[in-house]
Amino acid sequence: MRLGTTEVRAEAPGVLETAALLREVTAGLIASSDFDTALDRLVGTVRDAIPGVTWCGVTVLRAGAPASVAASEPRLGDLDDVRYGADGPAMVAIRTRELVWSADLRTETRWRPWTGRAMEFGVRGVLAVPVDIDAHVVGAISLYAREPGVLTASQQLTAMLLAEHAGLLLGAVRDRAGADPTGESDETLSAGQVIDQAVGVIMTQRGCPATEALRVLRSASAALAIPLRDVAERLVTSVARPRDT
Repeated sequence: MRLGTTEVRAEAPGVLETAALLREVTAGLIASSDFDTALDRLVGTVRDAIPGVTWCGVTVLRAGAPASVAASEPRLGDLDDVRYGADGPAMVAIRTRELVWSADLRTETRWRPWTGRAMEFGVRGVLAVPVDIDAHVVGAISLYAREPGVLTASQQLTAMLLAEHAGLLLGAVRDRAGADPTGESDETLSAGQVIDQAVGVIMTQRGCPATEALRVLRSASAALAIPLRDVAERLVTSVARPRDT
């Protein structure tokens, strides 16, 4: 994960406080029976545990499925929903794989429509950090503050640690449930497995990480105007085909 153009000062989060937060997140997520429950517990834990944070939201994107959104306060769910926030901090964090931060939305100019909506809800500061759950599921955790200037370097470092930890735990919850975040059928799971295989092929061919390989696969799907699963199947089939001798 990168920090983009934001410079993080040498202010570190308290070790004990961060450890306590990660323990709480672990306890909540491993006790979750399904992915959506895990997301709800995550936003509640983060909201209550990080100083200066008034609300928390999570956006999760999976290829070929609607976004999953959880918010510590339901009315703020729109801020993390791609239908309303396609150019907001969460989606920018997901697309760029960089931390996105605005200490004071009153002077923010990057996401004007989103900022206007956030200001109506009483949000004055935002910090969004990308989360990698598995090869074809990505997301972002968004921290919101009611007061400007309270989201500082300390929260940025905590958010980065939290994102790495939560990504691993959410991946485990998803695997344990034996289903994707939307709880779809075995046919969809098979599609996910094919996409995983294709991501592995691209990683091997290009020597790149899984997130970049998935972006390559999605770009090919968009360019060819065919479903992601079909692109993945064609790639996997092509490399599995015996070569002529």
